[in-house]
Amino acid sequence: MTSAAQPIQMYGTAWCPDCHRAKQFLSEQRVPYAFTDVDDDQAGRAEVERVNDGKLIIPVLVFEDGSTLVEPSNADLAAKLGLSTEARHRFYPLIIVGSGVAGLTAAIYAAREGIPTLVIESGAVGGAIGITDQVDNFPGFPDGVSGSDFADRLRRQAERFGVEILSATEAVSIAVDGDQKVVTTGSGDAYRSHALLVATGSTYRRLGIPGEEDFIGSGVHFCATCDGAFYRGDSVVVIGGGNSATEESLFLTTLDETVTLITTSDRLTASAAAVEKVERSTDIDVRTRTTPVEFVGQGGKLTGVVVEAADGTRTTIDAPAAFVFIGLTPNSTLVSDLVDTDDQQFVTADAGMQTTAVGIFVAGDVRSGSTKQAAAAAGEGAAAAIAIRRYLEPFGTAMRPNVVDTAS
Repeated sequence: MTSAAQPIQMYGTAWCPDCHRAKQFLSEQRVPYAFTDVDDDQAGRAEVERVNDGKLIIPVLVFEDGSTLVEPSNADLAAKLGLSTEARHRFYPLIIVGSGVAGLTAAIYAAREGIPTLVIESGAVGGAIGITDQVDNFPGFPDGVSGSDFADRLRRQAERFGVEILSATEAVSIAVDGDQKVVTTGSGDAYRSHALLVATGSTYRRLGIPGEEDFIGSGVHFCATCDGAFYRGDSVVVIGGGNSATEESLFLTTLDETVTLITTSDRLTASAAAVEKVERSTDIDVRTRTTPVEFVGQGGKLTGVVVEAADGTRTTIDAPAAFVFIGLTPNSTLVSDLVDTDDQQFVTADAGMQTTAVGIFVAGDVRSGSTKQAAAAAGEGAAAAIAIRRYLEPFGTAMRPNVVDTAS
């Protein structure tokens, strides 16, 4: 039986790939669910057999209204959850790929100017900030705000101005056809625009060790500036040996935290100045040739990191938080053959967020030189929207402000 807090009950196994896919989809959409491993739960196994007329077919999802889905595709789940995955029109003056802070801010600015705008998002609306426990460093929220609440506010504000948003819809290709850009989705739908904003963000490289997915946002973090203050006065772990790891370790010590900095290399690879600062700090314990192998915890919260020394010895470092800094991967594959990128594949742009491809703009974490901070992403989204408005003027797109801003 399901509850209001857990409206979806999923039955499956730890080894089932379709179960992993369904769990990832629900997590990306911030939809709560309870999972029962039928290898270990006879009652769950019986429920699967009941739903499947005696057959063992997984995953089985039971919803609050008693309805079920068996081996659902992502499209099936999106339809069941009422997510929009097909736009009303085939042409929009502006299409934005990505619905993080940069993308939605640009959408809000553009829509206020009367520019019909379509946002296409492969995951949940709000992007990476939506899975952040608490946002404490965004101006205007003196008491902080949960990441999911902040993402929902952005979405509501965009929709208030008429932005059309497709979630759980993957853009699989982008092409240029004359002065139009063509975005094709995984379902085969093609949408055209005069201007395109790439706001696909970047992905923190993950360790891929047991427990990592379980504790993301509940002890495993990728931004000390964003989340470090939650552990003020605690002993925490930082994983990585480059500039980000050393700089963030030093930042954490300003919060009265002691840091165990671990790296698999035999030395820190950060700049000489950063390494010198770390070595001078009495609050940072550097452990080289040390490999994290598992995150452990209880009650849904991280309690420690299991590490392996060079001689194969394993120990657990007790800590309520671990910050992982092993690099970023820009989500730029969609446009990498259309625009210039830097040596790490981040998209390059001028001061107006215009890429080297006419009519294709970029903003947020996928842009080369971006600060990877939410407030900065909002600024970039606004700047991109202003540049896009100017770019669209020669096309004669009817643009009428949706509201009158009496303050300007």
